[in-house]
Amino acid sequence: MNTALSIASASALIALAAAAAPADAAAGKANGAKIEQCYGIARAGKNDCKAGPGTTCAGTSAVNYSGKAFKDVKAGTCLSLGGTLQPHEGNAPPKPRKA
Repeated sequence: MNTALSIASASALIALAAAAAPADAAAGKANGAKIEQCYGIARAGKNDCKAGPGTTCAGTSAVNYSGKAFKDVKAGTCLSLGGTLQPHEGNAPPKPRKA
């Protein structure tokens, strides 16, 4: 009986921890984690929301590195990844830069 209770308790704790993890991650982003929209670094179908004219939301970019599609990145890292902070024309591969 004690073994069954221990397994049930452990299972409940694991389920609770798994359910809480995504909420904590979202809360961190909402609680001031500094991010910026980095244009021109997203692969086709891997962009974040609000990708610009002709797209509706996340995952809608049809080409790699579209200058109208962005990925959310840690503030201060976009330029070093080869992206831009403003939408632009074209879809040339990003050229990472030293900070």
